[in-house]
Amino acid sequence: MSILRNRALLAPMSGITDLPFRRLAHRLGAGLVIAEMVASKMLAGKHKQTLQRVIGASEISPYVIQISGRDPVEMANAARVAADLGADMIDINMGCPARKVIKGLAGSALMKQPDLALSIIESVIHAVDVPVSLKMRLGWDANQLNAAYIATRAEQAGIQMISVHGRTRCQFYKGHADWPSIAHVVHAVDVPVIANGDILSYGDVKSCLAQSRAHGVMVGRGAQGRPWIVGEYGAKLQGNSHFVPPTLEEKKKLIIEHYKEMLDFYGKELGLRNARKHLGWYVDDLLKGREQALLWRARLCCEDDPQIVIYSLEQLFDELAQQKEVAA
Repeated sequence: MSILRNRALLAPMSGITDLPFRRLAHRLGAGLVIAEMVASKMLAGKHKQTLQRVIGASEISPYVIQISGRDPVEMANAARVAADLGADMIDINMGCPARKVIKGLAGSALMKQPDLALSIIESVIHAVDVPVSLKMRLGWDANQLNAAYIATRAEQAGIQMISVHGRTRCQFYKGHADWPSIAHVVHAVDVPVIANGDILSYGDVKSCLAQSRAHGVMVGRGAQGRPWIVGEYGAKLQGNSHFVPPTLEEKKKLIIEHYKEMLDFYGKELGLRNARKHLGWYVDDLLKGREQALLWRARLCCEDDPQIVIYSLEQLFDELAQQKEVAA
């Protein structure tokens, strides 16, 4: 699909893939970044906080918005707003397993109602002139594995790309993603199929593509604390064997930059709160299970003074650099 810069995509994640995170992952080479899912009713109504969650048309290209809902008219209206905001593609969510989304009979609950799901898909496609993609799971549960069936009908309606998480809704995130079952979707359609679920290393990327036969991979939790990793996978999939991941010093600059951008984007109080989960993931990646990880997490995530947080980050990286020198 021409909209993709490479075959490694950043998954939309609620409360995570905000503009600062997407901007960073995009700059670091991700093949596509997708704004966090928004409710169609809220986007159609141009709710202020919802608009803030999808902002980015002037800074990220291609610019993709994901919408969720169960009413075809509402979803079409939301799609029109997304297109007016400058979206280069609109993604329909039929994969979210969250209880509050399922309670509203949206997200992966739609996989229990294929006819309604297709009515939504058709309404969105007819409402806009930009490409429309679909994200879903293998099915609702082990007794209703209908991803290939829905994908076939979606392709006939005009869907141009399909992402499949290799679990059913009832599995949530338990066990391991069933990559081979994604192959049933790949064989059923001609549009690109992107495999999602448990992509935590480049070894996983290769195994997932071999087992699923998918066109590319979509990285979710594996990018938490590692916004550069999607671009790294994309470069390697393009055959760039000389790709050099960011150095320790480069990671320090990226993390501090990300922290400052979150404060600018949300304001100090909300920015401090929203940044803490990212700081925790950064610590987990940098220290990889070492005992001092808990201490650094507490030090960075309980501080209310941004300057002290930045100073502490610099200290952490100084310690890591010294340990690297000793080890060498």
